Amino acid sequence: MDLPAYLPIAIMFLLSVGFVVAALTLGWVVSPKNPTPEKLSPYECGIVPESEAVQRFPVQFYLIAMLFVIFDVEIVFLFAWAVLFPELGWSGVAEIGIFTGFVVLTLGYVWGRGALDWNTPLRARREQRDVSPEAA
Repeated sequence: MDLPAYLPIAIMFLLSVGFVVAALTLGWVVSPKNPTPEKLSPYECGIVPESEAVQRFPVQFYLIAMLFVIFDVEIVFLFAWAVLFPELGWSGVAEIGIFTGFVVLTLGYVWGRGALDWNTPLRARREQRDVSPEAA
């Protein structure tokens, strides 16, 4: 193991941790300790909310958002693969085929579980059917 080869990585790690610690410390030192009521009031639009939000977002909304991010990351990998396509040859095609296959299988699984179904009455009937005593 060649330890001096890891020295630039260790220095970069220490610099990044030092920057984070310095930024947090500076923010804590410079921040006001006794904010006035005006500074504690809502900033957004300058309007004080009269009540809580009328509707909460369902968990399914966040699940869709996470799936969107996952499939976006897959597209990023496809762009990197496309740039290196001439050097990768047929082994690269096989590897990206396997990768895309796993992503499609994941999409099929999520779709089959009903995570992409926003039709609430249909979903309720499906869940009712799945837990009915006749199914057991």
